Amino acid sequence: MKTVYGPVPSWRLGRSLGVDPVCAREKTCSFDCVYCQLGRTIHKTDQRRIFVSTKDVARDLEQILPKVEADIITFSGTAEPTLAGNLSEIVDTVRKISDLPLAILTNSSLINRKDVRADLSGFDVVVAKLDAPNQSLFGKINRPIASVAFDEMLDGIEAFRDEFSGKLALQMMFIDKNKAHAKEMAAVAREIKPDEVQINTPLRPCPVRALPPHDLIHITSDFHGLRTVSVYEAKRPDVSMDDIREVRRRRPPRKDGSF
Repeated sequence: MKTVYGPVPSWRLGRSLGVDPVCAREKTCSFDCVYCQLGRTIHKTDQRRIFVSTKDVARDLEQILPKVEADIITFSGTAEPTLAGNLSEIVDTVRKISDLPLAILTNSSLINRKDVRADLSGFDVVVAKLDAPNQSLFGKINRPIASVAFDEMLDGIEAFRDEFSGKLALQMMFIDKNKAHAKEMAAVAREIKPDEVQINTPLRPCPVRALPPHDLIHITSDFHGLRTVSVYEAKRPDVSMDDIREVRRRRPPRKDGSF
């Protein structure tokens, strides 16, 4: 598998060139979210290690950059990217190759660790997942590895907010299980004070249904006073992808065939 893919048309980030620092053929994650587009987690872990070499990422990036137009380079893909033990080394190498801003999509599971927060501080944009306001709902939606506790994760996000000088966005995925808890989730978001709250619902094929637009409009209204962007309202850029196969591994198309 290539470690670099896309660009993909991101409703949050524009033309996003992906870097996958784990590149797992079988889903490897600290969560087993009920809505995950990649299916069930095969290898559930919270242990950081080197999955792919920094040299391989540099090679793949140098090959693809001349062929594409991108607004940002985003660390994401087939697994939780903070599991990569060489994450900061990859970031430093990518910055030597490209002047594009760097973003990362994290499920927040390891953010209570100082080494992970230090690695995340090397990005321009950090998009941190938060799908629940309490441990009970967290367990039902994100189905984390036993070592990950909601309160510790929340403490980690708040600590990172205090330390981070870049853009911090909270991504909140709404489904039937948590849509009635939007006010509680908005209250948590106000405590964190992110730069943006991304209101999402799973539009790609997965085991749970996406909420309709009118539900997300109602949910968004609960986040008054916070800057929000909704998946139904955001515009997606036109993008020419270098390798559609690599994109499909990580971003299964929506039911209408779009990305």
